[in-house]
Amino acid sequence: MAVTVETLEKLERKITLSLPVAGIQSEVDGRLKRLARTVKMDGFRPGKVPLSVVAQRYGTSVHYEVLNDKVGEAFSQAANEAKLRVAGQPRISEKDGAPEGEVAFDAVFEVYPEVKIADLAEAEIEKCSADVDDAAIDRTLEILRKQRRTFAQRAQGTAAEDGDRVTVDFEGKIDGEPFAGGKGEAFQFLVGEGQMLKEFEDAVRGMKVGESKTFPLVFPEDYHGKDVAGKTADFLVTVQDIEAAHLPEVDEQFVKSLGIAQGGVEGLRADIRKNLEREVKFRVQARNKQAVMDALIAKAELDLPQSIVQAEIGRLLEGARADLKARGIKDADKADIPEDVVRPQAERRVRLGLVVAELVRTHELQAKPEQIKARVQELASSYEQPEDVVKWYYGDRDRLAEVEAVVVENNVTDFVLGKAKVTEKPVSFEELMAQN
Repeated sequence: MAVTVETLEKLERKITLSLPVAGIQSEVDGRLKRLARTVKMDGFRPGKVPLSVVAQRYGTSVHYEVLNDKVGEAFSQAANEAKLRVAGQPRISEKDGAPEGEVAFDAVFEVYPEVKIADLAEAEIEKCSADVDDAAIDRTLEILRKQRRTFAQRAQGTAAEDGDRVTVDFEGKIDGEPFAGGKGEAFQFLVGEGQMLKEFEDAVRGMKVGESKTFPLVFPEDYHGKDVAGKTADFLVTVQDIEAAHLPEVDEQFVKSLGIAQGGVEGLRADIRKNLEREVKFRVQARNKQAVMDALIAKAELDLPQSIVQAEIGRLLEGARADLKARGIKDADKADIPEDVVRPQAERRVRLGLVVAELVRTHELQAKPEQIKARVQELASSYEQPEDVVKWYYGDRDRLAEVEAVVVENNVTDFVLGKAKVTEKPVSFEELMAQN
């Protein structure tokens, strides 16, 4: 097989492949003979169909399969001989002018780029840290209490205040006309907890049972209801009922209601602290990892293989359509989403993937089995039956691969932080937990 490698531009290459026609035909004949032993056709017993009939029926498709296989093998061999790291799939087309007895093809493809990473000692990275204090535990306890609160009707003549559950009738109009979703009867919500727009809550706060009020409400520009976004509506609201909330005391009974049999209140606080510390650790890791990845992109120089970028664009578009479908959007799988919407994200992912892979390769930052095991056990520790969760991870290669990818990213993060100019930045628990 004669091999010619040409450099087209940047990462694009071309290999010319030449294959003997006789070898292709020999393989076609062999496959047709094997097919004749098992093929079923009307008028013939199995295994007794004449080879000429089989060739007439299946010859074209078998020839196509053989040609694909032979070209694929030839391309793989040629790429290996030339020591090329092929990125994506080659574009193969038949070439005219082949010598007699041969057939020629051009394979155009991309190779992986050379990744140049500048001195990481010059990278400046802000590394955050956060602690779990007693106040964070108290706030978590308050959330648990609210999840188990009960309500009792307020005394007649009492005004609604924050924390109360109110039942209202309301109707909104824009320019004097009702609009979809603007009317409700016996509608309940909790005052002061952001379940309604601020103007609505402000209007109801201080009202009493039987009272009515008219007030203007400006819908935000980014409101999910596109028909009313940015518009002003006039609402009439009538309060039908007001119920005061009762939060349970943090005592032994409350602890048992959470499924904690031993340790009492202090045991509950210790359990909360453990869970919060695990969550804080993961969030701190994610934030520091993001800072490291941003620094790596800034320090890296490479060309992007467009075939891989295009494949990533395809995955992102597929994910976007799946998300639309999950939201109940009609014909979401046919949604025409412009590639430009996801291209920057795709290019960043590909760039980052290549840079991380280069660091892992050159500095042996692969995930070790004991690291993967420790990560799985850490993830499983928050469940009632952690051993079952461990088995669940190790029972599926894809799930374990996801864990391995996280471990590798953590290894890269630790490596870069060990090289860079790092500034420590304490972050409050509230700020850390408020991040998406």
